[in-house]
Amino acid sequence: MAEFKRILISDIVIPERLRAVEEEHAIAIAQSIVEYGLINPITVRSTPNAKGGKYTLVAGAHRIRAEQINEEAEIDAMIVEGDKAEAQLIEITENLFRNELSVLDRAVFVQTYRDVWEGKYGKVEAGRPGNRANLAQLLSDEAEAGSFSKHVADRMGISRRAVEYLNKIAQNVHPDVRAAVRGTPVADNQSALLKIAKMEPQKQRQAAIAFRAEPDLKKALALVDPAPKLPKAQIEQATLLSRLVTAWEDASEETRNQFLAHIGLGDEPDALMAEIRSEAGDE
Repeated sequence: MAEFKRILISDIVIPERLRAVEEEHAIAIAQSIVEYGLINPITVRSTPNAKGGKYTLVAGAHRIRAEQINEEAEIDAMIVEGDKAEAQLIEITENLFRNELSVLDRAVFVQTYRDVWEGKYGKVEAGRPGNRANLAQLLSDEAEAGSFSKHVADRMGISRRAVEYLNKIAQNVHPDVRAAVRGTPVADNQSALLKIAKMEPQKQRQAAIAFRAEPDLKKALALVDPAPKLPKAQIEQATLLSRLVTAWEDASEETRNQFLAHIGLGDEPDALMAEIRSEAGDE
């Protein structure tokens, strides 16, 4: 049973979110609250034994941030029963079908929903009745239908093939790439993400590092996987450069200093990386 209540924001524990809070989005919500009030309350679980608060946030991190921007100490909340897995399902359900999600975020949400569901209720299989209790409705219906992609496609109003693409992105794009491109136009570029998903994990890691130095995705990928038309010597050097950048990022501070001493640069890691990245941009 759910209970509606106004609670102190300071009493709410905010766990790590699948979707990071975007400050500009929170500011927009804050302005809307000033004009129209908080239309939808946040959702929390009662967790009196949690460290740092009486409640744990289930859904509504942007709304909490918005109220903080408005210097409000309290917020309207719907207090629900349920364990951590059920809380994750609520969070994903609330966010999954929103239009402002990028392709990357949508892919991660679709895959995570399925992972959380299977972890709590068992593997989704055709013909399995499923458990209809609480938040299970979305995937228990899917279990009877036997097609996760079809069910999500129907809910999102997109093709089943589009959902399959989201699954490929979620399952095959390396976490380093997700972190590097999140918040950039690449995160909403399905064709680019599918191209990256086909790359080997090590090359994806190199691509993530290259992308941080070179925001143009095409140029960044060229550093990792140069086009065949380039001269052999240039391809070899570009490959060596990407390996060098990867090795530097993975090295400890002690190893970096040893390397700098070896090449006679002294303790100048920042200057060295600036030079490497400058060279990478000139390729």
